Amino acid sequence: MAARYQLKVVTDFASAHTLRDYPGACSRMHGHNWKVEAEVMGETLDSIGLLMDFKDLKQIVKDILSELDHKFLNKLEAFKDSNPSSELLGKFIYGQIKPCLPEGVSLVSVSVWESEKACAVYFE
Repeated sequence: MAARYQLKVVTDFASAHTLRDYPGACSRMHGHNWKVEAEVMGETLDSIGLLMDFKDLKQIVKDILSELDHKFLNKLEAFKDSNPSSELLGKFIYGQIKPCLPEGVSLVSVSVWESEKACAVYFE
């Protein structure tokens, strides 16, 4: 079996949302300081021993999250017909990161934390 390497970066953003048709307080506008973890994997290191530069992975995630930061998520095109739940945010962020990765590096998962004690993980 070939060696595998995994990298993970952690960052955050702040935004507001509502959960349509939710039977409780979350149906009203509220905000979160979301924490996002993105984990990638690959088998081949470059000539200096890196799967990919952490700096590059952080920048990819930062650029994607900048589109969500300090926004009302329900107004974004991606969530016009669906709730911006932690689960669907994870799926959305995953779909944005995946095509930005270099050849030989695959996305393992995206975790979206809405509080210190609650997160959703999306993976394919």
